[in-house]
Amino acid sequence: MVRLAAASLAGTAIEFYDFFVYGTAAALVLGPLFFPTFSALAGTLAAFGTFGAGFLARPLGSVVFGHIGDRYGRRPVMFASLTLTGLATVAVGCVPPYATIGVTAPVLLLLLRFLQGLGLGGEWGGAVLLTAEHAPAHRRALWASFPQIGPSTGFLLANGVVLALSAGLTDAEFRDWGWRVPFWGAGLLALTGLLLRTSLAETPQFHEMGEPARLPVLEVARGHWRLVLLTAGALAIGYAVFYTVSTWSLAYATERLGVHRTVMLVCIMAAVAVMGVLTPFAALLGDRYGRRPLCLAGCAATVVWMFPMVALLATAEPLLMFAGFLGAMLAFILMFAVIAAYLPELYEPRVRCTGAAVGYNLGGVLGGALTPIVATALSRGDGTPWGVAGYLTGVGLLSLGCFALLPETRPAAVAEPGSGAEPEAAPA
Repeated sequence: MVRLAAASLAGTAIEFYDFFVYGTAAALVLGPLFFPTFSALAGTLAAFGTFGAGFLARPLGSVVFGHIGDRYGRRPVMFASLTLTGLATVAVGCVPPYATIGVTAPVLLLLLRFLQGLGLGGEWGGAVLLTAEHAPAHRRALWASFPQIGPSTGFLLANGVVLALSAGLTDAEFRDWGWRVPFWGAGLLALTGLLLRTSLAETPQFHEMGEPARLPVLEVARGHWRLVLLTAGALAIGYAVFYTVSTWSLAYATERLGVHRTVMLVCIMAAVAVMGVLTPFAALLGDRYGRRPLCLAGCAATVVWMFPMVALLATAEPLLMFAGFLGAMLAFILMFAVIAAYLPELYEPRVRCTGAAVGYNLGGVLGGALTPIVATALSRGDGTPWGVAGYLTGVGLLSLGCFALLPETRPAAVAEPGSGAEPEAAPA
């Protein structure tokens, strides 16, 4: 389990590094470089539009790679998705700016961002199922939480590289070539991840499930459509909060509040680092008290915290901004630490890779693709952007209602060590 968890964590970290480094670049430099004929605000909105294209591709990636995972195994998905995302990310770093090739530049950017999202849409399902289906039932949330540390690790790695370049280069150098370096580094990271995954074994549940679904996406659409919609709605607030903190706040504070990008990156990275460290501890609570109670508690906490978070951001004081971000990330991880166990338990094994991944990534479309664009539009005026807090609160209430309609899936009877009892199977 340690080897499986480590390989899954490394792979998701690398794939989310690829995904996040684009978001950071979109907040800092892509608008002027690829949309120079737009105003500063319109350029930022356009850059965030290409950022959102990656989220729109993720459900399609879930269908494509979910089909592979449900028919041919979870293991092939982890290789194919990582290769696709790595190649697309390296290519982003090679796209010439608008000044060199004109409108072809943003078109290429959009296409490569779509391919990034396609790969990431398959990665999560493969990595999570590889750990969740190997894990003992009474510690499934704990072991399945390790791929969930991957986003935090990938975010810190991506922003750490950007932070180092930002601190060591002039603004002109960073805009000229420095922003490309993190994208080029994705190639080496992808090769490392592929090597780590070569010795992984297929899951026992896949071998035992019998005849695989012929068209998993059709079975999910016919028999589990309500479940997919509920999980997508439930997860929307997590994505909305994370990308408000990691992407929109970075652009807002640097452009509107005059905070240096290095200060903002440090504040955001510190909050995400604490979240990553606490992820397995929150997952242990999910094994002890259930998946649904933690999700409801985390969702309720985000609803309560959004207005204080925006107020703290508006102060432009580093410690206060960090406090606002940290509160949001702690609420976020109460939900997402157990999601990697919760979603697979909601689906039967023959369609699990497709169903869990589609629900997870549709939540990304609802909460992640739109949030930076909506938040940027809502914060156009002077003063504290209360409209952003109101929008996030509304998304949080929607997600809270969806979580309330989902069942609990934690195995009801957990064997005590040495008792010889077997835990009950989770409901499909």
